[in-house]
Amino acid sequence: MSSSPAIAEIVRSGFVEGHHYGSVVALAADGSVDWSVGPVESPMLPRSCNKPVQALAMARAGLDLADDLLALVCASHSGEAFHIDGVRRILASAGIDESALQTPLDYPLDDEARAEALRAGLPKTSIAMNCSGKHAGMLATCVVNGWDLDTYLQPEHPLQQLILATFAELTGVPVETVAVDGCGAPLLSTTLVGLARAFRALAVAEQGPEARIAAAVRRHPEFVSGTRRDELALLTAMPGSIGKAGAESCYAVALPDGRAFALKTDDGAARARPVLMAEALRRSGVDGEAWVDGDAVRRTGVHELLGGGVVVGEIRASF
Repeated sequence: MSSSPAIAEIVRSGFVEGHHYGSVVALAADGSVDWSVGPVESPMLPRSCNKPVQALAMARAGLDLADDLLALVCASHSGEAFHIDGVRRILASAGIDESALQTPLDYPLDDEARAEALRAGLPKTSIAMNCSGKHAGMLATCVVNGWDLDTYLQPEHPLQQLILATFAELTGVPVETVAVDGCGAPLLSTTLVGLARAFRALAVAEQGPEARIAAAVRRHPEFVSGTRRDELALLTAMPGSIGKAGAESCYAVALPDGRAFALKTDDGAARARPVLMAEALRRSGVDGEAWVDGDAVRRTGVHELLGGGVVVGEIRASF
């Protein structure tokens, strides 16, 4: 039995047939905890929610890219044509060949892009893997600093040590665990409060590399995810906000005024993630504010369940 409370219900034909357990935290504009549900000070692995902070470390180390490409370094991209082209542009800017990428071979994350690749008989590639933008940024940062390319994913590499220090600084939480992420890069632990705090630090920055990362995400959210992703829909509905989803149902969002939200389900169910973020924003009244497209925010939280080809239920937040 999970130690976390049930934060979402699986409802079919009016019957609650299951639950998703997890935790949610909301920070006030001043960075204090406004409200929380479940354990939010326990160590957790934020998965790809770490990427904007990893990108910050690269920018601090001299990585200088156009905003769209810097957004791609923060991305779990869909593998659409403009994403692949962007990764190639990052590599070309540093004089690096695609063979230097150490991302696992994969098809595009996006269903349509994957189907297109399969129809064309294309094989899995490292550049199609959703983390290739981050890896390309890591390689380009190594070129800028004269660091070894072959070992750029090793925890003791200068780049990874810089990322660890930057991550601990922004989250305000010592890194207790260095695991291995799905792409092979070091994965740093924090808490949900720490994750929200890091996104807040980026969102309120007015200058320096922090402001550059936030600006890149704001100006090019389609590069951070994809044209058919719920993350893009949410950021478009809340101008000036930044956000990043991760595997195992992790999600972090920060508003331009410094309010920030982070969540995770214990079972890692991706279907619950946007439902829970939409409810967190609603609970804090964000969907009713004049600068926000409230209907669009609420739509990102709709997950319908089908029976016989018609809607018979939903996943709904219960916190």
